[in-house]
Amino acid sequence: MGLLALQRLMSSQRDRRRQQVQPRDGLITSLAKRKELICLKEDKPPGGKKSKCLGPSLPEEIWGHIHSLLSLRDAARAACVSHTFRSSWRCYPNLTFSKETLVSDGNLYRENKTSDKISSDLVRIIYHILQNHSGTCVKAVSFDMYDVANISTCYLDDWLGLAVKPGLEELDLLLDDDVEYNFPCQVLHGCANSIQDLHLTYCAFRPMAGFSCLRSLTCLDLCDVYITGDELGCLFSCSFALEELTLMSCEEIICLKIPYVLQRLSHLVVHECENLKVIKSEAPNLSIFKYTGSVVKLSFGDALRDLMITAGGWNLVHYADAKLPQMVPYLEALHITSSLAGEIRVLPGKFFHLKDLAISFMVSTGSFYPDYDYFSLVSLLDACPSLETLMLSVTQDSIEHESVLGDSSHLRQMPGHCHDSIKDVTIIGFSSAKSMVELTCHILENAMSLECLALETVCYDFRCSGGTSECAPVTKDMIKEAHKALLVVKRYLLEKVPSRVELNVVEPCSRCTLVGI
Repeated sequence: MGLLALQRLMSSQRDRRRQQVQPRDGLITSLAKRKELICLKEDKPPGGKKSKCLGPSLPEEIWGHIHSLLSLRDAARAACVSHTFRSSWRCYPNLTFSKETLVSDGNLYRENKTSDKISSDLVRIIYHILQNHSGTCVKAVSFDMYDVANISTCYLDDWLGLAVKPGLEELDLLLDDDVEYNFPCQVLHGCANSIQDLHLTYCAFRPMAGFSCLRSLTCLDLCDVYITGDELGCLFSCSFALEELTLMSCEEIICLKIPYVLQRLSHLVVHECENLKVIKSEAPNLSIFKYTGSVVKLSFGDALRDLMITAGGWNLVHYADAKLPQMVPYLEALHITSSLAGEIRVLPGKFFHLKDLAISFMVSTGSFYPDYDYFSLVSLLDACPSLETLMLSVTQDSIEHESVLGDSSHLRQMPGHCHDSIKDVTIIGFSSAKSMVELTCHILENAMSLECLALETVCYDFRCSGGTSECAPVTKDMIKEAHKALLVVKRYLLEKVPSRVELNVVEPCSRCTLVGI
């Protein structure tokens, strides 16, 4: 709710009351005598005139709640014109300090780093607000100093000292990437056990042995933060309430160990921590893990239910086949994205509980492994007896696979391989590659519960039908290949589609086809 919306609300209340006033004995009942009204007194002007009634009769707590819904800028403006809002301003719970909320010229900061003049104004305003809000009323504080020039680290220390008080529940610190700042762990001692969410970006964070703060922490998000695996261990040793952990581009972490004491941890995200070699989790209730990066050694408890891995230089499909059935036997959803692939032969185990499988093959240029046999994925389907949803996506800008259109040999079959649970199959980047056509025919013939088959002939990053002005560019080769794929559907697939199955074939966008040519 903005200040304008608040003014409209109060104006509508006044209009409604005027309409309800009825004449009595030739006189209009005085609004000032109505007991259900409250005067929101404005600051007394220089002339000393009396303040006027501005709003309906509401408890002070309600006005305080309305005030808390305003942005920081609007809340401050409301406090300048209302004694009621001035009182609640001192208890305003969510302080967000950024150029957007504090700089009057909204365009000034967008082109270049904020000027020294603006930076000094920001410093003065932030000090003033924090000094007037120090106490237990503040629940969330965010410092967004990205692209702010010449912010001294001593200012940051002072601000954190003023902001981190008992009762604070959320702390967010975003600095510019050229600022060298060590987060002062000492400000957390004795004051930070109420913090539930901690988000740090572009700084160093060095918890040491004996660190005993953040006992109420439920969500920790570290992005481009200098912290070692041992220092994380010191933090974990007292963060028993932690439920979500996100680590992005934390290059000092080599070995990430999640201890058993984090029994509430359910969600772990690790993204592009370039020196990471090992991830070992003993958290008994970790159910969701998302990883993006290079090859690492993984070890999990058997509680993991949802696994998402994106990695370059790692044959993830082969890794999933060989390692994951024993490592995470109760896995229900597996999403893997890789630029490498190898054929699947015989799997050593089964994913008895896996219901959702998504495999994405991506290469930035050229064709994806011309010799790759998509038909070998049948062995993976055999290892997933409970599988209900399958998505296969292939992103490439040319294709060199053997086309079924130029091959007179018969399509391979694997009789006796039934996939009784598969209901929904999507293939994005469907092509005329013979092995992909063989895989699709196999699914049509052996997935007895299949309800829907979707074939997208072009792998768009985004489409104009999704709200953008035009589809993502696609090479001329892939547009030509998409038309071959349409011919394949007519020649090889239509007659195999059971009457119970809904077939959706997505053609190249006729409106944006020329974009990639």
